[in-house]
Amino acid sequence: MHWYVDVLKKYAVFTGRARRQEYWMFFLVNLIIAIVLSIIGRAIGTMVISWLYSLALFLPGLGVAVRRLHDTGRSGWFVLIGLIPFIGWIILIVFLAQEGRPEPNEHGPNPKYAPAV
Repeated sequence: MHWYVDVLKKYAVFTGRARRQEYWMFFLVNLIIAIVLSIIGRAIGTMVISWLYSLALFLPGLGVAVRRLHDTGRSGWFVLIGLIPFIGWIILIVFLAQEGRPEPNEHGPNPKYAPAV
């Protein structure tokens, strides 16, 4: 759960690097919460709760994706590849699932080996 909260603390931070574990754990917890809210919304007859949650988590999700791309040595603008139908999402998932660069890059030191702050 701390991976989810850590991403929320960096609400709109698009600089630095994010480990694979940070990104995918945030994605998993976010997906579970979204599914639960969707079920609750259908039960009460309105999807407003789910929409508000999705809107509130848009910037943190985008920020962690950009930081994840930075960890692989790519520009954050590569997140726009996801706008290409079907093939763009596949390419983006491959980029997000790749191991980060072990050496420091222009976006900072490797978060896997960086001391906890």
